[in-house]
Amino acid sequence: MGDFRKVPNGLPGIEDRMDLLHDGGVVAGRISRERWVEITSTAPAKLFGMYPRKGAITVGADADIVIYDSNRRRTISASTHHMNVDYSCYEGREVQGASDVVMSRGTVVVRNGEWVGPSGHGRFVKRATADFARSA
Repeated sequence: MGDFRKVPNGLPGIEDRMDLLHDGGVVAGRISRERWVEITSTAPAKLFGMYPRKGAITVGADADIVIYDSNRRRTISASTHHMNVDYSCYEGREVQGASDVVMSRGTVVVRNGEWVGPSGHGRFVKRATADFARSA
C-alpha cells in the first residue's frame, strides 16, 4: 500500500496564475484590466482581512508593485518555472502578459522572472480576525 502523504496536493500553478487570468480574462475580453487587479489583489486582501495594508497602493500600505507587460508572450513550461515540481498542467500553453519587475517596500525583488532581492526581504503581515475578514 502506498503512503498517502506522498500524494500531490492539487495542481501546481501559482507561478502562472496572474498570467493565465490575464490571458484568459483581459486578453480574451472577458474582464477589464481593472477587474483583473480587483480579482488578483484587492479582493484577496479584503477576504483575508489585510486590506488596506495589502491590496491597495496608498500611503502607509505594504504594497508590492508589479510592472506588468500586457503584450509580452511566453510559453508555460516546467523547464522554466520556479516551483519545486517537475511538471505543469499548462505545459506548452502560450500566454500573453508577464511581469517585468516586482517591487516590495521600494526594493526591486524580481526582474525578468528572476529573484534579485535580498535574502530574507519578506515580512509577515498579520491578518485580521475571521469576523473582520467576513465583514470587509
